[in-house]
Amino acid sequence: MPSYKLTYFKHWGRAGVLRLLFAAGGIEFEDVRIVRETQWPDFKPRLAGKTPLQEAQIDMIVDGLADMETIFAGLYREKDEKTKLENMKKFAGETLPMFLNNFEKLASSSGHFVGDVVDHLPYDPLVGYANLTKIMDNVKSNPRIAEWMKKEAAQ
Repeated sequence: MPSYKLTYFKHWGRAGVLRLLFAAGGIEFEDVRIVRETQWPDFKPRLAGKTPLQEAQIDMIVDGLADMETIFAGLYREKDEKTKLENMKKFAGETLPMFLNNFEKLASSSGHFVGDVVDHLPYDPLVGYANLTKIMDNVKSNPRIAEWMKKEAAQ
Protein backbone atom coordinates (compact mmCIF):
# COMPACT_ATOMS: atom_id res chain seq x y z
CA MET A 1 0.00 0.00 0.00
CA PRO A 2 1.39 3.43 -0.87
CA SER A 3 2.27 5.94 1.81
CA TYR A 4 1.43 9.61 1.52
CA LYS A 5 3.21 12.70 2.72
CA LEU A 6 1.50 16.11 2.55
CA THR A 7 3.87 19.03 2.92
CA TYR A 8 2.38 22.50 3.35
CA PHE A 9 2.28 25.45 5.71
CA LYS A 10 0.78 25.03 9.16
CA HIS A 11 -2.35 27.05 8.33
CA TRP A 12 -5.39 25.82 6.37
CA GLY A 13 -4.40 27.30 3.00
CA ARG A 14 -4.62 25.12 -0.05
CA ALA A 15 -3.67 21.96 1.84
CA GLY A 16 -6.74 22.10 4.07
CA VAL A 17 -8.92 20.51 1.42
CA LEU A 18 -6.32 17.79 0.84
CA ARG A 19 -6.25 17.04 4.55
CA LEU A 20 -10.05 16.74 4.41
CA LEU A 21 -9.82 14.33 1.50
CA PHE A 22 -7.35 12.12 3.34
CA ALA A 23 -9.68 12.18 6.36
CA ALA A 24 -12.69 11.37 4.16
CA GLY A 25 -10.94 8.38 2.71
CA GLY A 26 -9.64 7.20 6.06
CA ILE A 27 -6.17 7.37 4.57
CA GLU A 28 -3.27 7.81 6.94
CA PHE A 29 -0.71 10.33 5.80
CA GLU A 30 2.29 12.21 7.11
CA ASP A 31 1.19 15.80 7.67
CA VAL A 32 4.36 17.91 7.41
CA ARG A 33 3.75 21.57 8.24
CA ILE A 34 6.60 23.71 6.98
CA VAL A 35 7.94 27.12 7.93
CA ARG A 36 7.53 29.55 5.05
CA GLU A 37 10.70 31.54 5.65
CA THR A 38 13.10 28.64 5.93
CA GLN A 39 11.58 25.62 4.18
CA TRP A 40 9.25 26.90 1.43
CA PRO A 41 11.80 27.20 -1.41
CA ASP A 42 12.69 23.51 -1.07
CA PHE A 43 9.07 22.35 -1.13
CA LYS A 44 7.46 24.60 -3.74
CA PRO A 45 5.05 22.33 -5.60
CA ARG A 46 5.00 21.93 -9.37
CA LEU A 47 1.72 20.04 -9.91
CA ALA A 48 -0.70 20.30 -12.84
CA GLY A 49 -3.34 18.26 -14.69
CA LYS A 50 -2.75 15.52 -17.20
CA THR A 51 -4.07 17.49 -20.18
CA PRO A 52 -4.00 21.17 -21.14
CA LEU A 53 -7.74 21.38 -20.37
CA GLN A 54 -7.23 19.93 -16.88
CA GLU A 55 -4.34 22.32 -16.31
CA ALA A 56 -6.57 25.26 -17.27
CA GLN A 57 -9.40 24.07 -15.02
CA ILE A 58 -7.03 23.59 -12.08
CA ASP A 59 -5.53 27.02 -12.67
CA MET A 60 -9.00 28.62 -12.77
CA ILE A 61 -10.00 27.12 -9.43
CA VAL A 62 -6.68 27.56 -7.64
CA ASP A 63 -6.13 31.09 -8.90
CA GLY A 64 -9.70 32.06 -8.07
CA LEU A 65 -9.33 30.70 -4.55
CA ALA A 66 -5.98 32.45 -4.18
CA ASP A 67 -7.47 35.76 -5.32
CA MET A 68 -10.38 35.36 -2.93
CA GLU A 69 -8.07 34.37 -0.07
CA THR A 70 -5.87 37.44 -0.66
CA ILE A 71 -8.85 39.77 -0.52
CA PHE A 72 -10.32 38.01 2.50
CA ALA A 73 -7.02 38.03 4.42
CA GLY A 74 -6.71 41.75 3.78
CA LEU A 75 -9.94 42.28 5.69
CA TYR A 76 -8.30 41.06 8.87
CA ARG A 77 -5.23 43.25 8.45
CA GLU A 78 -7.33 46.39 8.67
CA LYS A 79 -6.71 48.06 12.04
CA ASP A 80 -9.74 50.37 12.09
CA GLU A 81 -12.76 48.32 13.22
CA LYS A 82 -15.29 50.54 11.43
CA THR A 83 -13.40 50.27 8.13
CA LYS A 84 -12.95 46.53 8.68
CA LEU A 85 -16.72 46.10 9.13
CA GLU A 86 -17.46 48.18 6.01
CA ASN A 87 -14.94 46.15 4.01
CA MET A 88 -16.41 42.87 5.32
CA LYS A 89 -19.90 43.99 4.24
CA LYS A 90 -18.59 44.88 0.77
CA PHE A 91 -16.77 41.54 0.56
CA ALA A 92 -19.89 39.63 1.64
CA GLY A 93 -22.24 41.62 -0.59
CA GLU A 94 -20.19 42.14 -3.76
CA THR A 95 -16.84 40.38 -3.93
CA LEU A 96 -17.80 36.98 -2.53
CA PRO A 97 -20.91 36.61 -4.74
CA MET A 98 -18.76 37.33 -7.81
CA PHE A 99 -16.35 34.52 -6.86
CA LEU A 100 -19.19 32.17 -5.90
CA ASN A 101 -20.90 32.74 -9.26
CA ASN A 102 -17.69 31.72 -10.99
CA PHE A 103 -17.18 28.68 -8.75
CA GLU A 104 -20.84 27.70 -9.20
CA LYS A 105 -20.22 27.51 -12.96
CA LEU A 106 -17.19 25.28 -12.38
CA ALA A 107 -18.89 23.07 -9.77
CA SER A 108 -20.36 19.77 -10.81
CA SER A 109 -24.03 19.15 -10.08
CA SER A 110 -22.91 15.79 -8.64
CA GLY A 111 -21.26 17.62 -5.74
CA HIS A 112 -17.54 17.02 -6.18
CA PHE A 113 -16.02 20.47 -5.73
CA VAL A 114 -14.96 21.68 -2.27
CA GLY A 115 -14.82 25.12 -0.64
CA ASP A 116 -15.71 26.57 2.75
CA VAL A 117 -16.00 30.24 3.59
CA VAL A 118 -19.14 30.00 5.71
CA ASP A 119 -17.56 29.98 9.16
CA HIS A 120 -16.01 33.44 8.81
CA LEU A 121 -19.04 35.45 7.69
CA PRO A 122 -22.12 36.73 9.51
CA TYR A 123 -24.49 34.78 7.21
CA ASP A 124 -24.44 31.75 4.92
CA PRO A 125 -23.06 33.07 1.62
CA LEU A 126 -23.96 29.87 -0.24
CA VAL A 127 -27.72 30.53 -0.16
CA GLY A 128 -28.75 30.61 -3.80
CA TYR A 129 -25.77 28.56 -5.01
CA ALA A 130 -27.33 25.11 -5.31
CA ASN A 131 -24.30 23.19 -6.56
CA LEU A 132 -21.91 24.70 -4.03
CA THR A 133 -24.41 24.07 -1.22
CA LYS A 134 -24.71 20.44 -2.31
CA ILE A 135 -20.93 20.15 -2.25
CA MET A 136 -20.72 21.58 1.26
CA ASP A 137 -23.44 19.19 2.44
CA ASN A 138 -21.64 16.23 0.84
CA VAL A 139 -18.33 17.17 2.42
CA LYS A 140 -19.73 17.81 5.88
CA SER A 141 -21.82 14.62 5.87
CA ASN A 142 -18.76 12.41 5.55
CA PRO A 143 -18.17 10.98 9.05
CA ARG A 144 -14.39 10.97 8.68
CA ILE A 145 -14.34 14.58 7.51
CA ALA A 146 -16.68 15.59 10.33
CA GLU A 147 -14.35 13.91 12.83
CA TRP A 148 -11.26 15.55 11.28
CA MET A 149 -12.93 19.00 11.22
CA LYS A 150 -13.81 18.62 14.91
CA LYS A 151 -10.18 17.77 15.77
CA GLU A 152 -8.83 20.60 13.58
CA ALA A 153 -11.17 23.13 15.20
CA ALA A 154 -9.93 22.10 18.64
CA GLN A 155 -6.33 22.97 17.75
